Amino acid sequence: MQSLLRKNIEDLEGYTPGEQPKQADLIKLNTNENPYPPSPRVSAAVRKELTSALRLYPDPVALELRKRAAVLYNVRPENVMAGNGSDELLSILMRCYVGEGDCVSYPVPTYSLYETLIAIQGGQSLTVPYPDNFAIPAPLYSQSSKVTILCNPNAPSGSLEPVGEIARLARSVAGLLIVDEAYIDFADADETAIALVKRFPNLVVLRTFSKAFSLAGMRVGLAFGSEDIVRNMLKVKDSYNLCRLSLVAAVAALEDVEWMQRNVGRIQRTRRTLIRGLRKLGFEVQPSQANFVMAKLGGDSIRWLHDGLRDRGILVRFFDTPDLQNMMRVTVGRPQEIRALLTETEALLRGRGLIRKAS
Repeated sequence: MQSLLRKNIEDLEGYTPGEQPKQADLIKLNTNENPYPPSPRVSAAVRKELTSALRLYPDPVALELRKRAAVLYNVRPENVMAGNGSDELLSILMRCYVGEGDCVSYPVPTYSLYETLIAIQGGQSLTVPYPDNFAIPAPLYSQSSKVTILCNPNAPSGSLEPVGEIARLARSVAGLLIVDEAYIDFADADETAIALVKRFPNLVVLRTFSKAFSLAGMRVGLAFGSEDIVRNMLKVKDSYNLCRLSLVAAVAALEDVEWMQRNVGRIQRTRRTLIRGLRKLGFEVQPSQANFVMAKLGGDSIRWLHDGLRDRGILVRFFDTPDLQNMMRVTVGRPQEIRALLTETEALLRGRGLIRKAS
């Protein structure tokens, strides 16, 4: 059967998600999940839906969710599409716009799923290195690729580009521009590019309920774009791509934005504490506008630190690539979780002689 497999799939290295351990006692700071629960309205809506209605298919076009999102984000329902997380929406966009040999440009380092989805389509990734300050690389503005992708705030750096730069990029690129705003709600200022979809027919903005709305387990995302783009995406999606429970959960979450914003405020405060603490321990920490921070230590691999923290019951994300192996990405957890992380990190650093006494 291997001989029947498409060659690009045979050669593909699939995306590796962060560890999802079964142990309940671990401090999990590796996959950028929200440490706080979703709105109580979400639980109430899900319980209400647990009836004989589960025997029926869900709304195939998620109309109520799209209407709610359209009101909240000041667009038309025809400008919104719902997906099984923003990852599915990315996959749909690749299937719509990327064919064999087509070029997709994006700056690196960034979300590594982009490379996988492009390779599945047989497309070519044209990567442009970020400068040290993680501003949009100048060559990206002149790309003639069929598709350009920008993660904003970027993962794993947490850096944010203002909406004016997004407009400039949409005006400059030759093809479709996808702006992945999975972490935008954690930014200190409102820099969403959703309003720009009214001005730029080549722009698609992606959002997710996994992060700020605390619904990673429900797998819901939204795409905002022109009516033409949304109509084409609807052609490609699975027939019923969101279950009934996910749909009612997402609608309920949008009905209680204040709950989400309170949790975001708590995460922003803890983020500042985390950045200060890591810097005191000698890490170089990029300013972050996401619910995680990227911490750099020297020039050698710090897998030992990742493994040491794992042995002490704390999970962080380590990327074993040449440009990231001296860094760890830390999700902003609850204050007590961050205190434990800083304490154990300090002990491990002291054990290797990298600091001599407690900070």
